[in-house]
Amino acid sequence: MKLFKKTEQITPAQIITVGFAAIILLGALLLCLPISTRDGMGAPFLDALFTATSATCVTGLILHDTFSYWTFFGQLVIITLIQIGGMGVVTVAITIFVLSGKRISLKQRIVMQESISLSQPGGIVRFTGFILRSMIVIELVGALLLAYRFIPRMGIAEGTWAGIFHSISAFCNAGFDLMGQFKPYDSLCYYLDDPLINLVIMLLIILGGIGFLVWEDVLKNRLHFRRYRLQTKIVLLTTACLILLPSLFFFFYEMSLPQWEGLTLSEKLWGSVFQAVTPRTAGFNTIDQTALSTQSSVVTILLMMVGGSPGSTAGGFKTTTLAVLLLCSICFIRRKNGVEAFDRRIPPAVISNAVTLAFLYFTGLLSAAMFISILDGFPLLDCLYEAASAIATVGLSVGISAEASVPSKLVLIALMYLGRIGGLTFLYAMQRNYRAPLSKKPEEGLTVG
Repeated sequence: MKLFKKTEQITPAQIITVGFAAIILLGALLLCLPISTRDGMGAPFLDALFTATSATCVTGLILHDTFSYWTFFGQLVIITLIQIGGMGVVTVAITIFVLSGKRISLKQRIVMQESISLSQPGGIVRFTGFILRSMIVIELVGALLLAYRFIPRMGIAEGTWAGIFHSISAFCNAGFDLMGQFKPYDSLCYYLDDPLINLVIMLLIILGGIGFLVWEDVLKNRLHFRRYRLQTKIVLLTTACLILLPSLFFFFYEMSLPQWEGLTLSEKLWGSVFQAVTPRTAGFNTIDQTALSTQSSVVTILLMMVGGSPGSTAGGFKTTTLAVLLLCSICFIRRKNGVEAFDRRIPPAVISNAVTLAFLYFTGLLSAAMFISILDGFPLLDCLYEAASAIATVGLSVGISAEASVPSKLVLIALMYLGRIGGLTFLYAMQRNYRAPLSKKPEEGLTVG
């Protein structure tokens, strides 16, 4: 009876936190098996743990080239972890319950609600079905289109597998690739000006990163923008701005620099747009990240930190958080009472969450980057880039993950884990039986700025 009561006291945040940790550990153990690596020795536990964390947290940072180091079994484990991480551990668990014919309890519905950012637990089973159907259709179409381009270069078997692998990896915003069979760690640089590969990968990244709630709203209301929920409007508008403005910056500034003189106009255009899309926590790259200017590296770091949208396969502190912070600043400058957007008022609790999330993410970024730079002697900008890629679950790299010391790798593992489950979720999981105080302390003004 006591055990039952203890189980009932487990919060949704704790279930999500422990669930992801359990999947990561299981994946690491599988990657340690001799059948997982091409040398037949199995991966060292730390390397396996790093890879399993990167896959489950849909990041894409790697210590070994995915094609050259891992066997088909190892790649299968990695892509399975990516799919579970992209869907969410709780979504997978609820799906298994539904398929087995078991009833979903109220507590399970509340956990599912929190894991996919639903406003209420009603309609969980229906929404889970919507997520699964949409994911299967999108990934299947993406796999067919990618295989069409990969098969002539790789053969039917490998081309088909590459199409499936990259479609899931792109949609789940993971960034793992199998291009190492041609050139290790080259990602999609070979396809820099290939319209089909660029468009398919970018569309998969965007669709995976805007969130399941946004899909449902758009499919329900079609092109009637006024009927969209406030979250849908903000996500679509912010996403469009975060693609358009950086694309213009990369094209007119970055691509005018000497290191890119050998590229054609078409390659510069595709490279600029892809570089604006991929930091939305996807991790693929079509241009060498180590060749980026300092200015473009900083822009990419900021894009990585923002990431995708709530309830999506993407990481980062989310587009809605950025939008709320900007709206808060605008309303303050205009001396408005409260924060408004599209004729709607945003609750103070949402603003507090946005400020807290931004603070947590940037504090984690700066602390981890300083630690790695001091410990391993890497340039601070490179450490910021790698740490941002980890905490925002992106996967873009300047190559220091593989060279980092054991403590630095453990820091990156922690960043990837916290970045996927969310800073607030982790903090809530650490709290026990929190109850709001019945009384409030006296209020007193404070001068800031």
